[in-house]
Amino acid sequence: MSDFIEERSGGTGASVIASTLLLSVGYAILRYHIAGDVPWDQFSLFILNKGLCLAAFVLLTFNFALGPGKSLGLPVSASWLGARKAFGMTGFLLILIHALISFMLFSSPYYGKFFGLDGTLTGVASLSMLAGILGFVFLWAYNLSFQTKLSEDQAFIELITSRRVLVWALSLGGLHLAFMGYSGWLKPGDWHGGLPPISLVAFLFFAVGYFLNVLGRE
Repeated sequence: MSDFIEERSGGTGASVIASTLLLSVGYAILRYHIAGDVPWDQFSLFILNKGLCLAAFVLLTFNFALGPGKSLGLPVSASWLGARKAFGMTGFLLILIHALISFMLFSSPYYGKFFGLDGTLTGVASLSMLAGILGFVFLWAYNLSFQTKLSEDQAFIELITSRRVLVWALSLGGLHLAFMGYSGWLKPGDWHGGLPPISLVAFLFFAVGYFLNVLGRE
């Protein structure tokens, strides 16, 4: 993976991706283990999964928003623009890992607020899962557009990389985050160490990427 990133982004992609992963996982450790009361034996899947999710949203935002940001006059370097594909593919892989781990852990002991007394999903949880699944499908299709055979289908490429499709993909990801964590966003007094929830931090990145795409993508 590191060789792939280095080859396509001149080293910028590798350093940005590594820094994003370290900062995101470090923030998860700080918020839940150090400032919070989550036991350390929950790091390997539960807390690590949160950090990977944050890193994925940050990298996907870089992938979708750097071009529009450049069009709007933001100081985006050529090396960052050249690393967009690496950001997007790595973000997609992290989302895939996040989805697999989440399905493994998705139960009332870990996500109690998403289950009713009868053990079924609440309405909000159902909407969050649906938005997440649809958003993942859009990202999957977007990554498929770079495969050799599909890249020759001009109509498919124009559709899947259009502003409308990318904005929809971002919107679904944002809805997944909002439905997943909005109740905690509204209670800053309950934030561990006063640190915002990871879902809120990821949503803020989504919001920036969304508006840059709406305003700057042709």
